[in-house]
Amino acid sequence: MSSPPAKPSVVSPYPGSGHSPALDSLSVSSLLSEELDEEGVEEGGRNEQELGDLEVNPYDGLPFSSRYYTLLEERRQLPIKRLRENLLERLENHNMVLLSAPSGAGKSTQVPQWCVEYALSELSQGRVCCSQPYSVAAVSLALRVADEMDLSLGLEVGYRVSHDNSCTPDTILRFVCDTLLLEEMMSDPLLHQYDIVVVDEIQERTVATDVLLGLLCDVCRQRPGNFRVVLLTHPTLAPRLTSFLGPSVPHLSMDSLFTDPSTRSQEEDGVEEEDRNAVKMPRVEMLYRELSPGKDPVAAACHMVLDLHRRGEEGDVMVFLASTKEIEECVALLETECVALSPQLGPLRILPLHSALGGLVQRVYESNPEASTLRDNDSSDGLEASVLGAGGLWVMRKVILTDTLAEASFSLPAIRYVIDTGLQLKSVYNPQIRANSQVLVPISKEQADMRTQRVNSQLPGLCLRLYPQSLYDDGMVAAHCPGVVEKNLSHLVLLLKRLDIADMGQCKFLDRPAPEALMQALEDLDYLAALDDDGNLSEVGIIMSELPLEPSLAKALIAACEYDCVDELLTIAAMLTAPPCLTAEPSREEAAVSAWRSLMHTEGDHISLINIYSAFTEHNQDEAWCTANFLNHAALRLAVVIRAELLEVMQRIELPVSPPAFGCQDNCTNIKRALTSGFFLKVAHDVDGSGNYLLLTHRHVAHLHPLSSYLCRQPCPVPPSWVLYHEFTISCDNCIRIASEVHPQMLVELAPQYYLGNLPPSDGKELLIKLRQSLEPHMYKEDVVPNSQSWTYRDGDPDGTGETHNQSSTELCVVQ
Repeated sequence: MSSPPAKPSVVSPYPGSGHSPALDSLSVSSLLSEELDEEGVEEGGRNEQELGDLEVNPYDGLPFSSRYYTLLEERRQLPIKRLRENLLERLENHNMVLLSAPSGAGKSTQVPQWCVEYALSELSQGRVCCSQPYSVAAVSLALRVADEMDLSLGLEVGYRVSHDNSCTPDTILRFVCDTLLLEEMMSDPLLHQYDIVVVDEIQERTVATDVLLGLLCDVCRQRPGNFRVVLLTHPTLAPRLTSFLGPSVPHLSMDSLFTDPSTRSQEEDGVEEEDRNAVKMPRVEMLYRELSPGKDPVAAACHMVLDLHRRGEEGDVMVFLASTKEIEECVALLETECVALSPQLGPLRILPLHSALGGLVQRVYESNPEASTLRDNDSSDGLEASVLGAGGLWVMRKVILTDTLAEASFSLPAIRYVIDTGLQLKSVYNPQIRANSQVLVPISKEQADMRTQRVNSQLPGLCLRLYPQSLYDDGMVAAHCPGVVEKNLSHLVLLLKRLDIADMGQCKFLDRPAPEALMQALEDLDYLAALDDDGNLSEVGIIMSELPLEPSLAKALIAACEYDCVDELLTIAAMLTAPPCLTAEPSREEAAVSAWRSLMHTEGDHISLINIYSAFTEHNQDEAWCTANFLNHAALRLAVVIRAELLEVMQRIELPVSPPAFGCQDNCTNIKRALTSGFFLKVAHDVDGSGNYLLLTHRHVAHLHPLSSYLCRQPCPVPPSWVLYHEFTISCDNCIRIASEVHPQMLVELAPQYYLGNLPPSDGKELLIKLRQSLEPHMYKEDVVPNSQSWTYRDGDPDGTGETHNQSSTELCVVQ
């Protein structure tokens, strides 16, 4: 056994290493004996002053705060702590370890800290990366772990998610979203900057997590001596993962403490029964309530919350709803109903919890100051009365309204009641029609069980399921569908091509993607000139993989270099990547539209986005201005960040960035040409002149979004004959979102091989073929007469003449 770590009063960290000399003397044996947590306490017990001198944080060399000891006691009570020694032992002899534990056991916060201890003592750099399927979860965990380690966020502990990075070169523990870790492998395929990678919440089955699972197996084979992978999952997925990974990967679980003799020491055998009791989950009563036909699940959940609150019993409530929209509706409904509640019941703290909130999700962890004051001022008898709701005293209660995000992430204390609507709104990609479908479907049994396990109270819990038991028994699938089966794979294929995985069969998948989805992704990349004749990435494809954008938008931005409109396309790309900025409650939509009209451009929605962004920056990103104009301030702030990131990438890879030219007609035309170069697969034609648009690629009929500039401007213009759109989702209204008028001649010039060849037969294709035939004499004439300055056409009418354009603007994008 090595000597215990040195504990001077102040320890200076190594320059550039991010850890202190005290950690250099650590070994696995010292970690297994928990000297980091307990030896200082035992030594310091001899003298209180001596304790103050000895208890120094080995990561930054500063004395521990009092909060560290408070959180340390909480950490010691977590069920996952019993697996600490077993995990460290397995890391000694295995490159990969699988650990399964139920939600709330503490694996997401504790395992990364144990890995840091192991990496700093046994491996070269001591850097650990923990991936999460949700960005908000990565940020939240980084905040919590930094607090538990008594460190400042952004130094030794940090996070890196899309468009937000708090890490420094000295950060030893990084929490990242899984998509960014996958992108990091493009420049560092073997992840040399990390010693240990922790992949958390594998049961979420996102596309990036499933791909990482296969790629990390290869990294372990190529770095057998100095790289470790720890896989964390809910027990429901553990059997499949064990079979997928094979017998060489050890599996640790809470049950293995009692069933596998090799995981217990002799001392642990004596307290086996005590450990069993400690690991036991809270007792939860299950109630099923079938809703009557036509009953709104949101209203039913709201009424259940109010009924529970009127009972006056202690405990917070977590409500699982189908989507963000339902969460917002429930918030509004509860706030309205709370006005009529008796003051003696006490207020409800209504807290939404979903991914779109960003940093605001941390509010669910904030304590209620009013509750603390009440408890401080009450006697013990009075406190008991307030908890029971007797005597007219308040009951302080949180109501957490969430969706699938909180099924495994965000373990909250004092959750006694769970209300589960049993529904989720899923976005499923259909490769045959190149569109997403918004479908409201029942959750899986696995999800239902995980929601029940969110009860985290010392008191008996209650899970109220707003669906019949027969649905749970016979109508729910066992597990939810993985992302690689339901999502658009174009961006994934682009990344894998960049990793020199030419054949998708080389990549190891827990569930293989559908062949038609892979073929459609390859076909789309080929149309975008991202692939060469051998199926490898072309120069355009390599540049597209560098840009953190969807492939179509990346190609449009590259094309902007040819059309001298990079500045404008950067703004459009940032606005399309950020969440929608036009927000208004249904009751105030008319006032919102009136405010937006001054920002809408006659050339369409894409150009209107530039107007909105420019106005936002001209008003110094003022939140009050956004509120007055019904604009989402957070979304616009994020667009500013995204634009700066895109500009930095373009400058790094030395792409030309043209100066701003927004405002002239030629610039608007060039913007549309650049957009058409990337989005020529997303074009629609008005079949009857009344706004019924036939989508050319798959012959669905759609309508413009109600907030489109073509429908909101006054006087309302005639719907354009041809539009290029950014997004189409099959839902109740079948709307195309962010649409701009496009001239059909652009289509036959910029993508003739598609529109004149591969496009399915339709009236739109016949019009384009006739247009091409009518233009052939003029195009020939332009070739013969070099000084010809213009060509003419009228939108949708190949026989007429219309606007005049500069000849140079007709040239194709040749960045290939």
